[in-house]
Amino acid sequence: MSWILNPSGDVPRPPGPTEELVEDPTDPSRKVRRKAANQPFLAYKEYRQKQEQEHQAWLLRKKEREEKLSRGEPVGPEERDPTAEEEVGLLGLLKFIVYLLLIIVLAGKFFTGSFLWEYDGKWVRLKTYLPVSDELWFRIRIELDSDVLVTRRWENVQENNGRLFSESYLATFDGRDENKPVYLAIDGDVYDVSSNRRTYGPGGPYRHMAGVDAARSFATGCFATHRTHDLRGLSEEQLQSVRHWKRFFADHKTYFKVGRVLHPPIDPESPIPEPCDPSNAHAQPTEKDLKRGRKVPEPKAFGT
Repeated sequence: MSWILNPSGDVPRPPGPTEELVEDPTDPSRKVRRKAANQPFLAYKEYRQKQEQEHQAWLLRKKEREEKLSRGEPVGPEERDPTAEEEVGLLGLLKFIVYLLLIIVLAGKFFTGSFLWEYDGKWVRLKTYLPVSDELWFRIRIELDSDVLVTRRWENVQENNGRLFSESYLATFDGRDENKPVYLAIDGDVYDVSSNRRTYGPGGPYRHMAGVDAARSFATGCFATHRTHDLRGLSEEQLQSVRHWKRFFADHKTYFKVGRVLHPPIDPESPIPEPCDPSNAHAQPTEKDLKRGRKVPEPKAFGT
């Protein structure tokens, strides 16, 4: 608060007999003391003086080299100005980007335990950038719900097939684990719908579709009893509805395909799912419902 009582400041005290005075960097006609407050300015002045001396020496060497060239005498390679400021350039920019990405990756590992900050989208999948060839044969060992390990041959694998899920593994992506994305499947195709977790996650109006291939329910509206991929016995109109919803998820701006679900073969002798009680069936979800997360009546269990 002393500056309020004395706005003009204190009168400068005269230097002591042992204090060294140097030239003021901003005013050569003045002399200043080498106190701590003046050290940054004095150091910068010394730096500039040194730079100027080196620059003048370089100019002199450059002049001598040009004179030797004019006389036809041999000279060495031309010397660059040691005081010239180096531009960042493309290489410096690339180094900065690499260092920045490295910091981001290490920070993700430190804070989330994942180098990619738990991102599991298509942009971090190799198949997004390196398509696989057609007629590719590979062997897949996958545990089915029956706990039987089987080996399957798959032909004409396309780039966007992504991962292969068993039904039991797909069920772990129903949204109950907040550290995992939310997946749903329709007619074998698995989609990441994590961008709308409030709709498909626990407590959401369409949580019954998460973690399972409920293709039949998209056609019948029976979310409780038709959570199955079995499409036997459906009319052509209902099958068209399933195809419509497959296009909806495939063309969605924020949902994307992550793979396929491997279902065990359906026994042709097994009974076709019975039509649900019309009083318990609900209208098929509309595109606006799925986009906005509009709540629908809770489905009742079959037979209640």
